[in-house]
Amino acid sequence: MAWYGESKVYFDGSHYIAIPHTTRPVKKRPPIDEEKITVIQDEEQDLELNSESCNSLESIEILTGEEVVESVTNVSKNPKDKIKKERKITRKELFEELYRKHINCSKKQREKAIINEMLPYFEKPEYCKNYVQIQMERKQRNLICRRVRMIRKANLENFNYFCTFTYDDKKHTEESFKNKLKTCFRHLCERKHWKYMGVWERAPETNRLHFHGLFSIPESQMVGTMEEHSDYNFKSKTRTKTYQNSYFNERFGRSDFKEIVTHQDLMKEIQYICKYLEKTEEKIVYSKGLYQYFISDILEEDIVYKVGQEYKKLLLFDEFMCLDEGELIGRVSPEVIQKLRKSN
Repeated sequence: MAWYGESKVYFDGSHYIAIPHTTRPVKKRPPIDEEKITVIQDEEQDLELNSESCNSLESIEILTGEEVVESVTNVSKNPKDKIKKERKITRKELFEELYRKHINCSKKQREKAIINEMLPYFEKPEYCKNYVQIQMERKQRNLICRRVRMIRKANLENFNYFCTFTYDDKKHTEESFKNKLKTCFRHLCERKHWKYMGVWERAPETNRLHFHGLFSIPESQMVGTMEEHSDYNFKSKTRTKTYQNSYFNERFGRSDFKEIVTHQDLMKEIQYICKYLEKTEEKIVYSKGLYQYFISDILEEDIVYKVGQEYKKLLLFDEFMCLDEGELIGRVSPEVIQKLRKSN
Protein backbone atom coordinates (compact mmCIF):
# COMPACT_ATOMS: atom_id res chain seq x y z
CA MET A 1 0.00 0.00 0.00
CA ALA A 2 1.84 3.02 -1.27
CA TRP A 3 1.28 6.50 0.00
CA TYR A 4 2.61 10.05 -0.25
CA GLY A 5 4.04 10.83 3.18
CA GLU A 6 3.99 14.19 4.96
CA SER A 7 1.76 15.86 2.35
CA LYS A 8 0.36 19.35 2.90
CA VAL A 9 -3.41 19.37 2.37
CA TYR A 10 -5.68 22.39 1.88
CA PHE A 11 -9.36 22.88 1.06
CA ASP A 12 -10.12 25.09 -1.96
CA GLY A 13 -13.83 25.45 -1.18
CA SER A 14 -14.90 22.38 -3.14
CA HIS A 15 -12.20 19.73 -2.87
CA TYR A 16 -9.19 18.76 -0.81
CA ILE A 17 -5.86 19.23 -2.61
CA ALA A 18 -2.62 17.62 -1.41
CA ILE A 19 0.92 18.84 -2.10
CA PRO A 20 3.35 15.91 -1.73
CA HIS A 21 6.44 16.45 0.40
CA THR A 22 9.66 17.12 -1.52
CA THR A 23 13.29 17.26 -0.40
CA ARG A 24 14.38 19.75 -3.03
CA PRO A 25 16.79 22.19 -1.37
CA VAL A 26 15.80 25.83 -1.49
CA LYS A 27 18.55 28.37 -2.03
CA LYS A 28 18.15 31.75 -0.44
CA ARG A 29 18.43 34.53 -2.96
CA PRO A 30 21.10 37.08 -2.05
CA PRO A 31 19.76 40.57 -1.33
CA ILE A 32 19.91 42.96 -4.25
CA ASP A 33 21.71 46.25 -3.59
CA GLU A 34 19.65 48.64 -5.69
CA GLU A 35 21.13 51.94 -6.75
CA LYS A 36 19.83 54.97 -4.86
CA ILE A 37 18.60 58.02 -6.73
CA THR A 38 18.05 61.62 -5.65
CA VAL A 39 14.38 62.55 -5.68
CA ILE A 40 13.55 66.26 -5.49
CA GLN A 41 10.09 67.27 -4.31
CA ASP A 42 8.33 70.51 -3.51
CA GLU A 43 6.59 70.46 -0.15
CA GLU A 44 4.70 73.10 1.80
CA GLN A 45 6.77 74.61 4.52
CA ASP A 46 5.16 73.54 7.80
CA LEU A 47 7.58 75.31 10.15
CA GLU A 48 7.01 78.83 11.44
CA LEU A 49 10.34 80.66 11.25
CA ASN A 50 11.03 84.08 12.71
CA SER A 51 12.83 86.84 10.78
CA GLU A 52 16.22 86.18 12.42
CA SER A 53 16.18 82.50 11.53
CA CYS A 54 15.03 83.28 7.98
CA ASN A 55 18.03 85.54 7.43
CA SER A 56 20.46 82.91 8.65
CA LEU A 57 18.90 79.83 7.00
CA GLU A 58 19.90 80.14 3.38
CA SER A 59 20.84 76.47 3.07
CA ILE A 60 20.05 73.74 5.63
CA GLU A 61 20.71 70.02 5.33
CA ILE A 62 19.09 67.59 7.74
CA LEU A 63 20.19 63.94 7.80
CA THR A 64 17.89 61.40 9.42
CA GLY A 65 18.39 57.77 10.31
CA GLU A 66 16.55 56.75 7.13
CA GLU A 67 19.17 58.44 4.97
CA VAL A 68 16.73 61.14 3.95
CA VAL A 69 18.32 64.49 3.12
CA GLU A 70 16.23 67.63 3.15
CA SER A 71 17.60 70.79 1.56
CA VAL A 72 15.84 74.02 2.44
CA THR A 73 16.60 77.10 0.37
CA ASN A 74 15.17 80.60 0.30
CA VAL A 75 13.10 80.00 3.43
CA SER A 76 10.21 82.40 3.85
CA LYS A 77 8.04 83.32 6.80
CA ASN A 78 4.97 82.29 4.84
CA PRO A 79 4.16 78.76 6.09
CA LYS A 80 2.61 77.86 2.71
CA ASP A 81 5.72 78.59 0.69
CA LYS A 82 7.22 75.64 -1.14
CA ILE A 83 10.53 74.16 0.01
CA LYS A 84 12.81 71.77 -1.84
CA LYS A 85 13.20 68.30 -0.41
CA GLU A 86 15.92 65.98 -1.63
CA ARG A 87 15.71 62.31 -0.71
CA LYS A 88 18.05 59.43 -1.35
CA ILE A 89 15.85 56.42 -2.13
CA THR A 90 15.79 53.48 -4.51
CA ARG A 91 13.60 53.31 -7.60
CA LYS A 92 11.58 50.54 -5.96
CA GLU A 93 10.86 52.74 -2.92
CA LEU A 94 9.80 55.57 -5.23
CA PHE A 95 7.54 53.18 -7.14
CA GLU A 96 5.87 52.05 -3.89
CA GLU A 97 5.20 55.68 -2.89
CA LEU A 98 3.68 56.53 -6.27
CA TYR A 99 1.63 53.32 -6.25
CA ARG A 100 0.05 54.32 -2.92
CA LYS A 101 -0.40 57.88 -4.19
CA HIS A 102 -2.45 56.69 -7.19
CA ILE A 103 -4.15 53.75 -5.46
CA ASN A 104 -7.63 55.08 -6.24
CA CYS A 105 -6.97 55.32 -9.99
CA SER A 106 -7.76 52.57 -12.45
CA LYS A 107 -4.97 50.13 -13.28
CA LYS A 108 -4.14 51.78 -16.63
CA GLN A 109 -4.31 55.31 -15.21
CA ARG A 110 -2.14 54.29 -12.25
CA GLU A 111 0.52 52.74 -14.49
CA LYS A 112 0.55 55.78 -16.80
CA ALA A 113 0.84 58.23 -13.89
CA ILE A 114 3.71 56.27 -12.31
CA ILE A 115 5.61 56.13 -15.62
CA ASN A 116 5.24 59.90 -16.11
CA GLU A 117 6.57 60.67 -12.63
CA MET A 118 9.48 58.19 -12.85
CA LEU A 119 10.69 59.21 -16.31
CA PRO A 120 13.36 61.68 -15.02
CA TYR A 121 15.13 58.83 -13.19
CA PHE A 122 15.77 56.65 -16.26
CA GLU A 123 18.06 57.15 -19.24
CA LYS A 124 15.43 56.18 -21.80
CA PRO A 125 11.60 56.16 -21.68
CA GLU A 126 11.45 52.47 -22.65
CA TYR A 127 13.63 51.59 -19.63
CA CYS A 128 11.15 53.36 -17.38
CA LYS A 129 8.14 51.72 -18.99
CA ASN A 130 9.66 48.23 -18.70
CA TYR A 131 10.62 48.80 -15.06
CA VAL A 132 7.13 49.99 -14.09
CA GLN A 133 5.48 47.09 -15.91
CA ILE A 134 7.69 44.59 -14.06
CA GLN A 135 6.85 46.22 -10.74
CA MET A 136 3.13 46.22 -11.55
CA GLU A 137 3.31 42.50 -12.32
CA ARG A 138 5.08 41.95 -8.99
CA LYS A 139 2.31 43.78 -7.14
CA GLN A 140 -0.30 41.65 -8.93
CA ARG A 141 1.50 38.41 -8.04
CA ASN A 142 1.77 39.48 -4.41
CA LEU A 143 -1.93 40.34 -4.35
CA ILE A 144 -2.85 36.91 -5.71
CA CYS A 145 -0.62 35.20 -3.13
CA ARG A 146 -2.24 37.16 -0.30
CA ARG A 147 -5.72 36.26 -1.55
CA VAL A 148 -4.84 32.57 -1.86
CA ARG A 149 -3.31 32.51 1.62
CA MET A 150 -6.35 34.18 3.15
CA ILE A 151 -8.86 31.90 1.40
CA ARG A 152 -6.98 28.75 2.39
CA LYS A 153 -6.81 29.85 6.02
CA ALA A 154 -10.52 30.72 6.00
CA ASN A 155 -11.54 27.37 4.47
CA LEU A 156 -9.59 25.44 7.07
CA GLU A 157 -11.19 27.25 10.04
CA ASN A 158 -14.83 27.04 11.15
CA PHE A 159 -15.75 30.73 11.09
CA ASN A 160 -19.28 31.32 12.34
CA TYR A 161 -19.60 35.14 12.50
CA PHE A 162 -18.87 38.11 10.29
CA CYS A 163 -18.45 41.18 12.49
CA THR A 164 -18.01 44.92 12.04
CA PHE A 165 -16.75 47.22 14.81
CA THR A 166 -17.04 51.03 14.76
CA TYR A 167 -15.94 53.44 17.46
CA ASP A 168 -17.85 56.23 19.19
CA ASP A 169 -16.12 59.65 19.33
CA LYS A 170 -17.21 60.01 22.95
CA LYS A 171 -15.37 56.84 23.94
CA HIS A 172 -12.29 56.69 21.72
CA THR A 173 -10.02 58.46 19.33
CA GLU A 174 -9.06 56.61 16.18
CA GLU A 175 -5.71 55.58 17.66
CA SER A 176 -7.10 54.42 21.00
CA PHE A 177 -9.89 52.50 19.26
CA LYS A 178 -7.43 50.57 17.11
CA ASN A 179 -5.09 49.77 20.01
CA LYS A 180 -7.84 48.83 22.47
CA LEU A 181 -9.71 46.65 19.98
CA LYS A 182 -6.56 44.73 19.05
CA THR A 183 -5.84 44.19 22.75
CA CYS A 184 -9.42 43.03 23.31
CA PHE A 185 -9.15 40.52 20.46
CA ARG A 186 -5.86 39.21 21.81
CA HIS A 187 -7.36 38.61 25.26
CA LEU A 188 -10.41 36.86 23.81
CA CYS A 189 -8.16 34.59 21.73
CA GLU A 190 -6.10 33.66 24.80
CA ARG A 191 -8.96 33.30 27.32
CA LYS A 192 -11.98 32.32 25.21
CA HIS A 193 -10.17 30.57 22.31
CA TRP A 194 -11.53 32.96 19.67
CA LYS A 195 -9.91 33.06 16.24
CA TYR A 196 -10.28 35.79 13.66
CA MET A 197 -9.03 37.38 10.45
CA GLY A 198 -10.00 40.79 9.17
CA VAL A 199 -9.07 44.15 7.74
CA TRP A 200 -9.16 47.79 8.82
CA GLU A 201 -11.20 49.98 6.50
CA ARG A 202 -12.35 53.58 6.19
CA ALA A 203 -15.88 54.48 5.20
CA PRO A 204 -15.82 56.24 1.78
CA GLU A 205 -18.26 58.97 2.86
CA THR A 206 -17.09 59.76 6.42
CA ASN A 207 -13.52 58.36 6.33
CA ARG A 208 -14.27 56.76 9.70
CA LEU A 209 -12.09 53.81 10.66
CA HIS A 210 -13.75 50.48 11.38
CA PHE A 211 -12.86 46.78 11.38
CA HIS A 212 -14.39 43.95 9.33
CA GLY A 213 -13.57 40.41 10.39
CA LEU A 214 -14.42 36.73 10.24
CA PHE A 215 -14.62 35.21 13.72
CA SER A 216 -14.59 31.65 15.03
CA ILE A 217 -16.32 31.82 18.42
CA PRO A 218 -16.65 28.49 20.26
CA GLU A 219 -20.01 27.57 21.71
CA SER A 220 -20.63 29.11 25.16
CA GLN A 221 -17.58 31.42 24.72
CA MET A 222 -19.48 34.50 23.52
CA VAL A 223 -19.02 37.58 25.71
CA GLY A 224 -21.82 40.02 26.54
CA THR A 225 -25.34 39.54 25.23
CA MET A 226 -26.64 39.65 21.67
CA GLU A 227 -29.25 42.37 21.14
CA GLU A 228 -31.53 42.74 18.13
CA HIS A 229 -31.78 46.24 16.65
CA SER A 230 -33.79 47.67 13.79
CA ASP A 231 -31.78 50.09 11.63
CA TYR A 232 -32.39 51.98 8.41
CA ASN A 233 -30.13 50.93 5.53
CA PHE A 234 -29.44 53.99 3.36
CA LYS A 235 -28.12 51.87 0.44
CA SER A 236 -31.15 49.60 0.15
CA LYS A 237 -33.49 52.26 1.63
CA THR A 238 -35.13 49.68 3.87
CA ARG A 239 -35.21 48.86 7.54
CA THR A 240 -33.09 45.86 8.46
CA LYS A 241 -32.52 43.84 11.61
CA THR A 242 -29.01 43.80 13.02
CA TYR A 243 -27.54 41.92 15.96
CA GLN A 244 -25.22 43.86 18.21
CA ASN A 245 -23.13 42.79 21.18
CA SER A 246 -23.48 44.64 24.48
CA TYR A 247 -19.86 43.94 25.49
CA PHE A 248 -18.39 45.70 22.47
CA ASN A 249 -21.05 48.43 22.34
CA GLU A 250 -20.26 49.52 25.88
CA ARG A 251 -16.50 49.59 25.32
CA PHE A 252 -16.15 50.86 21.76
CA GLY A 253 -19.33 52.19 20.19
CA ARG A 254 -21.12 49.86 17.79
CA SER A 255 -20.78 46.22 16.79
CA ASP A 256 -22.62 44.21 14.13
CA PHE A 257 -22.66 40.41 14.29
CA LYS A 258 -23.84 38.40 11.29
CA GLU A 259 -24.01 34.63 11.64
CA ILE A 260 -22.34 32.50 8.95
CA VAL A 261 -24.46 29.42 8.29
CA THR A 262 -23.38 28.02 4.90
CA HIS A 263 -20.16 27.89 2.93
CA GLN A 264 -21.72 30.31 0.44
CA ASP A 265 -22.12 32.82 3.29
CA LEU A 266 -18.44 32.39 4.12
CA MET A 267 -17.29 32.91 0.51
CA LYS A 268 -19.45 36.02 0.22
CA GLU A 269 -17.80 37.58 3.28
CA ILE A 270 -14.33 36.52 2.11
CA GLN A 271 -14.90 38.35 -1.18
CA TYR A 272 -16.06 41.40 0.77
CA ILE A 273 -12.77 41.45 2.69
CA CYS A 274 -10.65 40.62 -0.38
CA LYS A 275 -11.67 43.77 -2.24
CA TYR A 276 -9.78 45.91 0.31
CA LEU A 277 -6.50 44.11 -0.46
CA GLU A 278 -6.18 45.95 -3.79
CA LYS A 279 -8.51 48.86 -3.15
CA THR A 280 -6.61 50.21 -0.14
CA GLU A 281 -3.56 47.88 0.07
CA GLU A 282 -4.61 47.04 3.60
CA LYS A 283 -2.99 44.02 5.20
CA ILE A 284 -5.09 41.16 6.50
CA VAL A 285 -4.90 40.82 10.29
CA TYR A 286 -4.67 37.23 11.53
CA SER A 287 -4.94 35.77 15.00
CA LYS A 288 -2.61 33.00 16.12
CA GLY A 289 -3.57 29.46 15.23
CA LEU A 290 -4.79 30.01 11.67
CA TYR A 291 -3.08 27.71 9.17
CA GLN A 292 -3.16 27.07 5.42
CA TYR A 293 -2.48 23.33 5.51
CA PHE A 294 -2.77 20.23 7.66
CA ILE A 295 -0.18 17.44 7.37
CA SER A 296 -1.30 13.95 6.40
CA ASP A 297 -0.01 10.86 4.62
CA ILE A 298 -2.06 10.24 1.47
CA LEU A 299 -2.97 6.74 0.30
CA GLU A 300 -2.70 6.14 -3.42
CA GLU A 301 -6.26 4.81 -3.50
CA ASP A 302 -7.58 8.17 -2.23
CA ILE A 303 -6.20 10.12 -5.21
CA VAL A 304 -8.61 11.06 -8.01
CA TYR A 305 -5.90 12.38 -10.34
CA LYS A 306 -2.94 14.75 -10.43
CA VAL A 307 -3.54 18.46 -11.06
CA GLY A 308 -1.73 21.80 -11.12
CA GLN A 309 1.41 22.94 -12.88
CA GLU A 310 3.49 19.94 -13.95
CA TYR A 311 0.83 17.82 -12.21
CA LYS A 312 2.55 18.15 -8.84
CA LYS A 313 -0.66 18.36 -6.78
CA LEU A 314 -3.14 15.60 -5.91
CA LEU A 315 -6.90 15.94 -6.12
CA LEU A 316 -8.38 13.81 -3.31
CA PHE A 317 -11.69 12.07 -2.82
CA ASP A 318 -14.07 13.86 -0.45
CA GLU A 319 -13.75 11.17 2.25
CA PHE A 320 -10.07 10.30 2.08
CA MET A 321 -8.21 8.67 4.98
CA CYS A 322 -5.86 10.78 7.13
CA LEU A 323 -2.67 9.25 8.51
CA ASP A 324 0.01 10.74 10.72
CA GLU A 325 3.43 9.11 10.23
CA GLY A 326 1.72 5.92 9.07
CA GLU A 327 -0.81 5.82 11.93
CA LEU A 328 -4.46 5.89 10.83
CA ILE A 329 -6.32 8.87 12.34
CA GLY A 330 -9.64 8.58 10.49
CA ARG A 331 -11.62 9.87 7.55
CA VAL A 332 -11.23 13.58 6.93
CA SER A 333 -13.51 15.72 9.11
CA PRO A 334 -13.16 18.84 11.29
CA GLU A 335 -12.51 16.63 14.33
CA VAL A 336 -9.82 14.60 12.53
CA ILE A 337 -8.18 17.73 11.08
CA GLN A 338 -8.01 19.14 14.62
CA LYS A 339 -5.80 16.21 15.65
CA LEU A 340 -3.35 16.56 12.76
CA ARG A 341 -0.30 18.79 12.57
CA LYS A 342 -0.66 22.12 10.81
CA SER A 343 1.56 24.18 8.56
CA ASN A 344 1.75 27.50 6.74
